[in-house]
Amino acid sequence: MDRAELEAKRQELARELAEAQAALPAHSIRPWQMQRVMDLEERLAEVVAQLRELEG
Repeated sequence: MDRAELEAKRQELARELAEAQAALPAHSIRPWQMQRVMDLEERLAEVVAQLRELEG
């Protein structure tokens, strides 16, 4: 992927993560809800790492 594609993917994942976090209930979080948040955080971190590699 080139820089523009990675940046678009980063923005998309950040939006999805924010939505997933906002949807978490205050109590009784179900495992699948937390797993979704954790998966999105991991995917976002991977894209950010790829962007850093392109920069330096």
